Amino acid sequence: MPAPNPDLKPFDPAALAPVKRALLSVSDKSKLAAQARALHERGVKLVSTGGTRQAIADLGIPVKDVSELTGFPEMMDGRVKTLHPMVHGGLLGDRDLASHKDAMHAHGILSIDLLIVNLYPFENAVAGGGSYEMCVENIDIGGPAMIRAAAKNHAHVAVCTDADDVDAVIADMDANDGATTGTLRRRLAGKTYARSAAYDAAIANYFAGIVSETPAWRAQGGSLKQELRYGENPHQTAAFYSDGSSRAGVATANQVQGKALSYNNINDTDAAYELVAEFGDVSKGDKPAVAIIKHANPCGLAVADDFITAYKNALACDPVSAFGGIVALNGNLDAKTAKEIVKVFTEVVIAPSADADAIAVFEKKKNLRLLIAGGLPDVTAPSLTQRNVAGGILVQDRDSGYVADADLKVVTKRKPTESEMADLRMAWKVAKHVKSNAIIYVKDGATAGIGAGQMSRIDSARIAARKAEDAQEAAGWAEPKTKGCACASDAFFPFADGMLAAAAAGATAIIQPGGSIRDDEVIAAADAQGIAMVFTGMRHFRH
Repeated sequence: MPAPNPDLKPFDPAALAPVKRALLSVSDKSKLAAQARALHERGVKLVSTGGTRQAIADLGIPVKDVSELTGFPEMMDGRVKTLHPMVHGGLLGDRDLASHKDAMHAHGILSIDLLIVNLYPFENAVAGGGSYEMCVENIDIGGPAMIRAAAKNHAHVAVCTDADDVDAVIADMDANDGATTGTLRRRLAGKTYARSAAYDAAIANYFAGIVSETPAWRAQGGSLKQELRYGENPHQTAAFYSDGSSRAGVATANQVQGKALSYNNINDTDAAYELVAEFGDVSKGDKPAVAIIKHANPCGLAVADDFITAYKNALACDPVSAFGGIVALNGNLDAKTAKEIVKVFTEVVIAPSADADAIAVFEKKKNLRLLIAGGLPDVTAPSLTQRNVAGGILVQDRDSGYVADADLKVVTKRKPTESEMADLRMAWKVAKHVKSNAIIYVKDGATAGIGAGQMSRIDSARIAARKAEDAQEAAGWAEPKTKGCACASDAFFPFADGMLAAAAAGATAIIQPGGSIRDDEVIAAADAQGIAMVFTGMRHFRH
């Protein structure tokens, strides 16, 4: 590391740095004309590269090509143009150090007081499904080198990585006779390093997804999508960041109406949309499915021939918990279903699309958030989930585990009927999205009871049965929907008692991973009850 220099001055937040020369190289040219003109009008000399230089010149604004500074033309398809001492010396030179000033004078290096650079759109290339070659070509080298250099020298240089930063610099110049304040430059420097880190993280994670080995270093980054009022609780600060991926969901959705999303809204909406995506896409011929989520756990899911029926059946599973919940659909939201949804206080509704008439229904509920995601998450596509722990990050593949019919193994004397097997498959998909220990009862394409997050599997079985009894009482049915239902357990039954609790609730068929040392005991108990049992060989813990 460099030795300490005793001549370095302490950073002064109030120190002013005049802006006399700016270097611009941007891919986002939406504000370029207005900002280049504003800088020129304030006496700033402009230097630029490639297409940015041409765009400024076309406005009739004087601008030098960077090659006039370096004495070298752009080469190698633009890969080499700013990686030069004339550029980096102008960015890194400390104006307070005599040795730096002498070096700049001796080599004819001109100071650069303002750097405006957008990095090549690597994230967009990946999100757009670009080829490997295209993505690699969109890895910026000169841009990150320049912005990091300028940010290091923020005692004298302001660095902008997006158009809003330039507006802030111009406002600061107007307030300080053409100079920027140390406070602004330091803030922009911090933002620059965060942008550089997120950019490198996107590149690193792209390669980690290609190379089939666990990376020695794990990078994490994202861009601010929304500041949140608070986190899970009012005393916790929070924000929502997008990782730039193309995976459809709450991060890519357009909020059509309603008040701002909260931390819990976002977390629950993600859980709801990931669950409903398990049941396919109506636009591709799959049946309508509706999921209702509360506190990141499903409290109802149903598949039917239309959305209004699916919604009613999902709601019937646990109408009490659905109050203040999240509703997700796997297809276009219609007005008839929207009118049914607004009968119950609902925090968020998310769907791939919505009719204008459906949107009009929700407009009468000013606080209800409607999110249009434009598509459904691909539940089979490889992706990662991350969770922070003290001193580290846990990283794993998203649970995209799928069990084909050929993988199912009937282990009891009685085989499931065709209708039981359909409900078992549905219950198994729901189990993946319920906090462990999870027990799910399903009948006729709708959840009948859900037991989530208990320390004992038998407790989950009993809670799910109790939920079904509460639903029976609320609806005035003759018996709970668990009578004659299918049951899923996200992990094996360590003892027969959990399976017997499901049987007592009315389950006639059970799907579970198997793998317990007491499997034979559980199978024998199922045979004694006349229950059909299927093993999947796959567990779905969700913690």
